[in-house]
Amino acid sequence: MTRILPLVPFADSTPEILMLGNGEVTAHLRSEIQTAARSDAKVLIEGGTGVGKEVVARLVHDASARRRRPFVAINCAALPDSLLESELFGHVRGSFTDAYQDKPGLAMLADRGTLFLDEIGEMSPRMQAVLLRFTETLEIQRVGADRIHGRVDVRIIGATNRNLQERIASGDFRQDLYYRLNVIHISVPPLCDRGADILLLFNHFVAQYARASHMQVPAVAPATGDLLLAYGWPGNVRELKNVAERIVVRHREGEITPDALPAEIRAVVRQAIPLPAADSISATGVLSRHPAAEVAWNEMVIEGKSFWTVVHPRFMDRELTKADVRHIVTRGLEQTQGSYRKLVDVFRMSPQDYKRFLAFLYQHDCHIAFHPFRETRGGTESRVARLAAG
Repeated sequence: MTRILPLVPFADSTPEILMLGNGEVTAHLRSEIQTAARSDAKVLIEGGTGVGKEVVARLVHDASARRRRPFVAINCAALPDSLLESELFGHVRGSFTDAYQDKPGLAMLADRGTLFLDEIGEMSPRMQAVLLRFTETLEIQRVGADRIHGRVDVRIIGATNRNLQERIASGDFRQDLYYRLNVIHISVPPLCDRGADILLLFNHFVAQYARASHMQVPAVAPATGDLLLAYGWPGNVRELKNVAERIVVRHREGEITPDALPAEIRAVVRQAIPLPAADSISATGVLSRHPAAEVAWNEMVIEGKSFWTVVHPRFMDRELTKADVRHIVTRGLEQTQGSYRKLVDVFRMSPQDYKRFLAFLYQHDCHIAFHPFRETRGGTESRVARLAAG
């Protein structure tokens, strides 16, 4: 539940594998980490389960001026209020049962370093109030004490897999605490958005587990790579690492072929890429006859209207289906060669709408993997045929 990393120079640290790759998404995340590392401002990291939020926090710490001091992490969802407060700020002897002696808290142990608060979205209202006061004053008052013990010099990094704006709207999270923590915001993208970097990560994990088992590192067959790129990875990097380990444990010799992948990956990919009639397949294998979607497309691309005034309200009113929205996104990705950032411009949105747009697509299951659009038309059609036949 709590982790205190040793005092080691950043130059001597092993590079974190989360940053493997040179794709656009990975490069953007790397840039955000470097920006955050240049200051002591508080950081809020948001992202789904398993994307590597703690790794990002550690990278910010390791690249900052505090890198030679402790990095202390605690999972705020794993402890009840009383224990969480004691873990963070310490307690005095006799303050509760089993408190046989004074104990310093993690905030004190992180002095001059970084305090990482994971899953802050799960904190109770009371602990949110306690944390708010601490972020404002950095004063330590141990549980059971009647006076302030002292002040600390810590950088606070929070992380959550929740949508805190929705939690604020529902009254489950304090707006003032959100603004106090959200000085620098880092959004960690899901693994499925990282394109070919997925294969780099997978190969790294396979090599890591193979060497640990004193095995020859197996190669990944091209068809297997296609399946890995087409899969949605709901468990993100954590799931990818687990799959790599499972394969290495069972692998005997030769290439890693598609039949070595877990059944859930092969099943999901087959369902996602059907084989319709040949005359109804676009360059990416998506059905192209969606009249309502075509009307919306023309209004955006030809007449210059925004996605938010054309597609969004019609979808919410059920005039457009999920299939229609997927078709519109598919046509856009074909035009931008898989770039969602360029798609924002094609759909007449402002650059600030990028995250909101992606959130809408994920929320309503309309997101389309971008990597097939990075290939030539012929290459993409052959991939679709291979995946569907797999």
